[in-house]
Parts: sequence; C-alpha cells; structure tokens
Amino acid sequence: MGANYSSLDDILEEDMHHWYTKFMKESPSGLITLFELKTMLQMNGMTEEASSYVDQVFVTFDMDGDGYIDFVEYIAAISLLLKGEINQKLKWYFKLFDQDGNGKIDKQELETIFKAIQDITRNYDVPPEEIVTLIYEKIDVHGEGELTLEEFISGARDHPDIMDMLSKMMDLTNVLEIIVSGQRKNAWEI
Repeated sequence: MGANYSSLDDILEEDMHHWYTKFMKESPSGLITLFELKTMLQMNGMTEEASSYVDQVFVTFDMDGDGYIDFVEYIAAISLLLKGEINQKLKWYFKLFDQDGNGKIDKQELETIFKAIQDITRNYDVPPEEIVTLIYEKIDVHGEGELTLEEFISGARDHPDIMDMLSKMMDLTNVLEIIVSGQRKNAWEI
C-alpha cells in the first residue's frame, strides 16, 4: 500500500478495505455525527451561516435521515461529488439549497447558502446577492421568485455560465481534502 496518490479518485479506488478499516477505527460505532463532522472539518469559529451550511450538507449526506453518516453514505457522498453525473450533482445541489424542504428554492435560501460557502472558502469576489439575481433573471422562467427542481436543472443546463458558477461555488474538493489528508495522515501513523 503506497502513500503516493495522485488524486482523490485514486484514494477512493486504491484500497476500499483500508478506508473501511480507517473509518471504523476513527468512528468505532460506524457512524459520524454532525458534531464529529464539524470537528473533522475544523469548523470552530465559523459564522452562523457557515455552520448552518455544514448542517445542511450533513443532512443531504445522511441519506436515510437517521442523524448519522455511515460508511456507505460517506463513500456515496464523496463519489457523487467527485464522479457524479451533472444531473446527479444538480439534484444534490437542489436538495442542499432547499433548506425548508418544500421542493422549491427561494432567493433567501440560495443567498444564505452562498454566504455560507463564501465564509468557508473566504472567497468574497462576487456578492451573493449578485449571484442570486443572475440565477433568477436567467432561470426563473415564471418570475415567481422560487425555483422547482425541474426549473433549476434545465436552467443550469441551458446556461453554461450558471453551471460553471455553481460548479465553482459548490466545489467541496477542499473539504474532502481535509477529510482525506486527516485520514491518510493518521493511517500512515499506524
């Protein structure tokens, strides 16, 4: 087992047994709680929006809704983010944005998520209000101030600039690298 991985994909594919063993060693119960995830991501001192965003990410990764992320959910989430098809990612983004779970994304929900992402990434190049305005001008076809899943997916697919912006804003590679490097570092200490 070598420590020279060229990408996160290689880490996932290289040694699934090792990942499982490591996951079970760090989470003997076989489950990760929201608190453990925030600790793993070094979320101390983050804004309320950033903390709320991580809460929402946790909920979307907790596919069975039991309040924990198990190994299968963990690997499925990482695989989706790294290798998922565009429609799969857009559905996941929508679920993440739809904080109240009503099947629609309103401007406030979207703006809150974008503010949280900026707080986590420390990238404040474009104000969230401008991003939200652009998205709604281009893809809110009925002018209702909210988007359904279908509007969101077709709008993002029909506007490459919006798809590109969403992909950049929602890139969680840095978060995955924190998790992976923490696990790899500890794994090689064994």
